[in-house]
Amino acid sequence: MIFGRVTGTVVSTVQHPFYSGRKQLIVRACTPDGAFDGEAYVIAVDLVGAGVGELVIVEDEGNSARQLLEAPNAPVRSLVVGIVDQLTTA
Repeated sequence: MIFGRVTGTVVSTVQHPFYSGRKQLIVRACTPDGAFDGEAYVIAVDLVGAGVGELVIVEDEGNSARQLLEAPNAPVRSLVVGIVDQLTTA
C-alpha cells in the first residue's frame, strides 16, 4: 500500500472499455508527515470519491486490485481505497 496525495486526474477520449465511467487519479507517494517522497507516483482508479489535494491510501498491487474489483482480467494495478482524515505518528 502507498500513502499519497492526489495531484491530478487523467482524462482520455480513447481508453480500454474497463475504464469507461471510472475516475483515474494521479497520486504522488508521501512520507508520513505529508511531504512528497521523491518523484514516485501512480495512476490509480478511484473507489472512494477522492479529489485533488487529498491524502489517500492506494492499493498498488495488481492481483489485490483486481480482487477488490471482482474483475480477474481487468487491466488495473492501483486503486484508491481510502481518504486519510487524520494521521498520527508515534
